[in-house]
Amino acid sequence: MSQFDAWSIILIALAAFRLTRLIVFDKITEFIRAPFFDEITELDEFGKEEIYVTPKKAGIKKWIGELLSCYWCTGIWVSIFLVIIVYFYPIYAEPLIIVLAVAAIAAIIESVITHIIG
Repeated sequence: MSQFDAWSIILIALAAFRLTRLIVFDKITEFIRAPFFDEITELDEFGKEEIYVTPKKAGIKKWIGELLSCYWCTGIWVSIFLVIIVYFYPIYAEPLIIVLAVAAIAAIIESVITHIIG
């Protein structure tokens, strides 16, 4: 692991954070998650419809759905992917890591400002 200095690990960690959130939570990747989930619509105590998603009931779609519904699980696989890319294909990994790390920092700043301002 001598190839990875502290700065590289920080950048990869930020990139993993952003890519994981992109896969698990962001609206733009909803179409990727959709085949692995069932939607359940329920009424809350005020009569307002709420939509919940649950992983499919069986097979590979269930396994992928459970993976995609677990931020920690997806984060491990994303981290492994990024480290492998950095290790074996550094010329392609560098721009990807930089873009994702910058996006992660921007998202963190936005969250902090939103939380402070309310």
